[in-house]
Amino acid sequence: MKSIFKISGMTCNGCKSSVEDKLSSLDGVDDVQVDLTKGEAVIQSMKPVSFSLIANSLPPKYYITSIGNSQDNVIIKSNKIKQLKPLFIILAYISVTSLLLNFKNWNSTNAMLDFMGLFYIIFSFFKILDIKGFSISFRMYDPLAKKVPLYGIIYPFIEILLGIMFLTRIEVKIALILTIIVLGITSVGVTQTLLNKKSISCACLGTTLKLPMTEATFIENALMIIMAFILLI
Repeated sequence: MKSIFKISGMTCNGCKSSVEDKLSSLDGVDDVQVDLTKGEAVIQSMKPVSFSLIANSLPPKYYITSIGNSQDNVIIKSNKIKQLKPLFIILAYISVTSLLLNFKNWNSTNAMLDFMGLFYIIFSFFKILDIKGFSISFRMYDPLAKKVPLYGIIYPFIEILLGIMFLTRIEVKIALILTIIVLGITSVGVTQTLLNKKSISCACLGTTLKLPMTEATFIENALMIIMAFILLI
């Protein structure tokens, strides 16, 4: 039986070999052929190989986005929602914490500044866990990172700096302007990716957690940009 899987995150022949080795070691798999250019893996097996088994066998930097089977596409959609769960949980924690910090003496401005500060600090943590892997994934859609690879390396530290500026209320106006510029650039790349229906991984939480590039990525960036505009005005 022939199954075709779309795999993003492969950038070199070493990645190709790694994916082939991982998939070939799975029970029931007879042969694996990986096409680096197409980002596809063709698996030959006696019986259908489950999508979850394939996805769990690969390292975090690789993300399976589609397979050549309409029935399995339903599984992929539900799997995307499941993979976005960590993002929603983190955003919920940040929101609740921001509200609690300003509960007694409510101030919407301070609540938004705390949200933005915590957002940057927490999201930068996941990126720093694997800076190299993050920078590779980030370059796949961020326009500036594509032209200046070093930007992908220093990006997590820019987030840390902005987070500290918001939480300590140091040069808040500059931090707000930088937020609009930095996330604005990224949002352009995210929008292009979504419009072109490209299947790639989102690097917002680094490579530790596999997140698909969906509208959720655009929404989280847009939320930060909107808050930055509100606070500037």
